[in-house]
Amino acid sequence: MAAPVRSLLRPLSVALASGLGARSVTFVAVAVAAIATCFVPSVVLAHGADALVPPAPADLLLDWAFDPLVAIPLLLLAAAYLWAVRHVDAAHPDHPVPRLRVVAFLAGLAAIEIALQSVIERYDTTLFSVHMLQHVLLTLVASPLLALGAPITLLLRVARPGFRRRFILPVLHSRVVGVLAFPVVSWTVFAAVMWGTHFSPLFERSLEEPFIHDLEHLLYLSAGLLFWWPAVALDPAPWRMPHPVRAMYLFLQMPQNTFLALAIYSASAPLYARYANLGLSWGPSPLDDQRLAGGLMWIVGDLVFVTAIVLVVAGWMRSEERNAVRRESQADAAMADIRIREVALAERLARERSPVSADGEQAGAPAPAASPPPTPGSLQ
Repeated sequence: MAAPVRSLLRPLSVALASGLGARSVTFVAVAVAAIATCFVPSVVLAHGADALVPPAPADLLLDWAFDPLVAIPLLLLAAAYLWAVRHVDAAHPDHPVPRLRVVAFLAGLAAIEIALQSVIERYDTTLFSVHMLQHVLLTLVASPLLALGAPITLLLRVARPGFRRRFILPVLHSRVVGVLAFPVVSWTVFAAVMWGTHFSPLFERSLEEPFIHDLEHLLYLSAGLLFWWPAVALDPAPWRMPHPVRAMYLFLQMPQNTFLALAIYSASAPLYARYANLGLSWGPSPLDDQRLAGGLMWIVGDLVFVTAIVLVVAGWMRSEERNAVRRESQADAAMADIRIREVALAERLARERSPVSADGEQAGAPAPAASPPPTPGSLQ
């Protein structure tokens, strides 16, 4: 089942290994996507098995779907990001793009791929716990990793000045972005999306209609990126929060995530008819599966938020240390300037207290000693 996919991905791996540019990699990626769409058997594109059949051990690693609407944008984003990194590093060798940012961005794209193309996607409408894992990957893993990649900063660095002034900066300074990026708005949108999708007819419809399901994924990813943008704060934004406010921003999101998880976990009956009526002969019961989903949201969410808060506090401490060093340097420079001015003032006062006479001698200076009278011998 995985052999056709491996054979199709071989040209892409060869292109990457041979050091081809991002343009060549992009071309190969699109070509692979087109060939896969035409020639890969539909059994592979549909995961190769019915979602009501329990997964085989090999399926956990080898059962992958290929949706061009997911795979091609991810490949293009990866190629574009690497192309931009290469150009920025070449133009600014003294200030290259940090490699941790590159790793974070590519890891975020990989998290999206895993959430939407792996065996997780196969069972997201079969098991609520798997569906919850998908949502956690999109909102709490992929979104912060993409924000850590600082794509807006990279775009500003690689863009030409004219393009930056005419297109990028006007968008960043627009009223719409200013409203959406306002921390209170982004925090509220994230919480509203999480509660609204889980406790509204939208969730049930997403289990029955693939288009609604795809829109739900896009909604989760968008809300996640909007929430983590000001929290990570590596990219420029219309509103910038200091470290203490960022820590509070994250801390306040944690209890609402916990309350939502507990509401799902403590429900006395299945919340969604789709999962309750499947009648699976394997796996947990619908209620146990629902509790597993709530527990997953609770534990993973708390771990992610606590980790993020710790990182923000650590960044706050480093910032305070740098500010302390800067303040000490400024104080030392100011003190040195004061000493210079004190010396200059002392010299000026000394000159004012010892005025110079008309013949150029200082008043009050001791007169030169008188020469002794000549002796008789000296007159000879």
